[in-house]
Amino acid sequence: MSQRRLNVRSILLPVAVFAAALALWDGVSRAGFFDKSALPAPAAVILAFGQEIRSGRMFNDLVTSLFRVTVGFLIAVLLGIPLGLWMGQKLAARTAFLPLLNFLRNLSPLAWMPFAILWFGVGDASAIFLICLSAFFPVVLATMAAVANIPAVYFRVAETYGLRGFEKLVQVTIPAIMPQLITMLRVSAGLCWLVVVAAEMIAGRDGLGFAVMDSRNGLRMDLLVAEMVVIGVIGVVLDRVLERLSRIPSVRWGYER
Repeated sequence: MSQRRLNVRSILLPVAVFAAALALWDGVSRAGFFDKSALPAPAAVILAFGQEIRSGRMFNDLVTSLFRVTVGFLIAVLLGIPLGLWMGQKLAARTAFLPLLNFLRNLSPLAWMPFAILWFGVGDASAIFLICLSAFFPVVLATMAAVANIPAVYFRVAETYGLRGFEKLVQVTIPAIMPQLITMLRVSAGLCWLVVVAAEMIAGRDGLGFAVMDSRNGLRMDLLVAEMVVIGVIGVVLDRVLERLSRIPSVRWGYER
């Protein structure tokens, strides 16, 4: 019974907060504190959203942005995790490369935008490059730190059972770092989503970020808010999808520990 009440509360409380925020937004819009063009009412945003759906533009922009994020994020993961595994196991590699990685990690991905445009032009390639940069260094450093902090007893037990090389990597190292790695993947995916919208706003010809700037230039604040809502919802969905990885039985033990 108590578990059922907890489940109901976990649904009702967020819904109540969302409804209150929506009512406050509608009340402020109707009260006239701001011009209607500066703060559109929820009803106007819903109408604008319907127009974008019917025209097909919203779907095309969403697919474009998701494609760029997916490709850039996967490239960063496929390159960053192996490098982090190697550095985590080699003290000399950490000593040599860690200062440079920390320096590059602290550079805003958007600072690379002029180079991205010069190297790849305006379009998918430059956006994917910036997204990859935004996730690559956090993934490398998180993987490296997780591997370096694995208790030595794990490896001693693995050696006792005759695990070497690839078997030790698959059966000991990767399961041990998965909880930390999943957390970093969630953070990195959120950062990638922010970067793609910012990149498209500054130097894009399509995508949700470009749609936001186009709506602003056209003084269509209702469309702008509708696109902002879609951006926020997709960000939450991406995080929830990656959060599901933590429920895999072979990974869950790390969170419980």
